[in-house]
Amino acid sequence: MKHFLMMVIVATIALGCGSSKQSDQTNSGTITTLTVDEFSKVIKKKNVRLIDVRTPKEYAEGHIAGADNIDVKAANFADQIKEVKGSVAVYCVKGVRSMKAATQLAAQGCTVYNLDGGITAWKQAGKSITH
Repeated sequence: MKHFLMMVIVATIALGCGSSKQSDQTNSGTITTLTVDEFSKVIKKKNVRLIDVRTPKEYAEGHIAGADNIDVKAANFADQIKEVKGSVAVYCVKGVRSMKAATQLAAQGCTVYNLDGGITAWKQAGKSITH
């Protein structure tokens, strides 16, 4: 019994330690929260669509190059993303709104990468933005 208990404790610790990535399974797709460096690598892949889910005003103030702007607060957000398929990278200011968008995208089968800390973390890491 002590041996079994020790194995359970070791397994629990081992599962708790790992990479910085956090993945959540949804009914259809997945959501993985990535650090700035991990996100930067993912968005360089040609098969990943980059979406800034902030308001158009926030987007105009500066965004990651190549990002489409689909405002998660817009009344028609669900309609706008209905045709989005495959791998998608999303971000907002700090990661809250993008997680909301990620949940909706994953529910329709997308593989979603969410930027931990949003564009705020991106800029703090010295990464460039465009206007």
